[in-house]
Amino acid sequence: MEIFAQRTKVLQISLFAIFSAFIVELIFGLFSNSLALITDSIHALLDSVVTLVLLLAARWAMKPPDAEHTYGHGKIESLGGLIGGIAIFLIACFFIYESINRLQSPPPSVLPGLFAIIGGLYTIGIDFFRIILLRKSIKAIGGTTLKADFYHAFMDLGSTSVAIIGIVLVTYGIYFGDFVAALILGGLLAILSIKLVYKTAMDLTDVISPELVKNVREISNSTKGVMETGSILMRKSGDIIFADVTISLRGDTSFEKAHEISDRVEKNIKNKIPNAGITIHFEPNWKNIPLDGKILEIAKSVKGVKGVHNVITHKTKGKSYCNLHVMVNREINLVSAHKISEIIEDKIQKEIPEITHATIHLEPFLTVPKNFNIEDTVTEEKIKKIVENYPDVKKVGRILSLKFENILKIDIDCSFDKELSIEKVHDLTSEIEHVIRLKIKNSVITIHPEPDE
Repeated sequence: MEIFAQRTKVLQISLFAIFSAFIVELIFGLFSNSLALITDSIHALLDSVVTLVLLLAARWAMKPPDAEHTYGHGKIESLGGLIGGIAIFLIACFFIYESINRLQSPPPSVLPGLFAIIGGLYTIGIDFFRIILLRKSIKAIGGTTLKADFYHAFMDLGSTSVAIIGIVLVTYGIYFGDFVAALILGGLLAILSIKLVYKTAMDLTDVISPELVKNVREISNSTKGVMETGSILMRKSGDIIFADVTISLRGDTSFEKAHEISDRVEKNIKNKIPNAGITIHFEPNWKNIPLDGKILEIAKSVKGVKGVHNVITHKTKGKSYCNLHVMVNREINLVSAHKISEIIEDKIQKEIPEITHATIHLEPFLTVPKNFNIEDTVTEEKIKKIVENYPDVKKVGRILSLKFENILKIDIDCSFDKELSIEKVHDLTSEIEHVIRLKIKNSVITIHPEPDE
């Protein structure tokens, strides 16, 4: 807010200075009958209008967006520039017509002289003052409004210099010098006003530099985690450039990670475009992602699925198949559980047409609490007797049984013959876990196999 207040103060000083130049040039031009000086006074008026618009824009920039102006109030600057540009263009046409008309008329009885030169020199002094003031302010606080006023001060300095040259020519007896200078200035004003109208009209139609869009795309694509950048919608409102950027991320990216990548993209863009308002949209991209990952995400997205694991895909005779284990609420009946599996199968075949068939293994889901109360030594003795019935188990190590309400979390360390295949070990551990669950209800079993020394 403080920076906006400083910009406003600088523009107020600039407005007062250039408007005083308009008054002085107009009065001195009328008294000395100098069409060139009068025309240049209108140029000073143009600068006053532009500076006023920039001043209002700097003030409105302090207003936050509201319910009716969600992008802020920056477009008012463009609208003011459009109206001012049209008005100045009409005035410039009038002076061009007047210059041509006077060139064809007899010389007037009163010719411009020293009085007109003094008026022009005053404006040149004002222009130098504005240029120095604005240049220092731009270095100190920056701002596009100050830069725009700085450029207009330079243009006004050039036009006033042309006007003075015309008046000097009249002083040395070249009568048409004043009118020719006015004609040149009228043409200059017309060109400047057309440029202003064109620029503001383009701003109102949300035109944006293709190079700027290209830069945003390159910044986004170079951000780690972004697979590619989709649509980029940009518009400018006052000093602020708004951008809606759509990025695609790996389809198996978690929401938390996707949000983190989006924040990085936004930060990287703002490092290059400080006055940008960025909105990032992310969408999944399954290109070059393993089928296992895509199948996992599809199954997890189905309502009623509590967990997915052991996703396996394979090809046989040119056809693709998949197997996966899906956990559902242990209290629902088989009909409800089967409906969930059917939904998963349909969704997989719809989204991954190359999968010929999906085999789903349904499992009951038990919520394992994070905290357990006490050890259950009686249960540990029961488990040890069950495990000892398996001759392939060479040694029973630690048995940790933790109880929480009606749920037992049981961890068992077992040593197996080191020559057994991992498949055989897996089958044995699965069987032991199953037997323990039959003997001890509401138990969650985890067996940690180790090679026997």
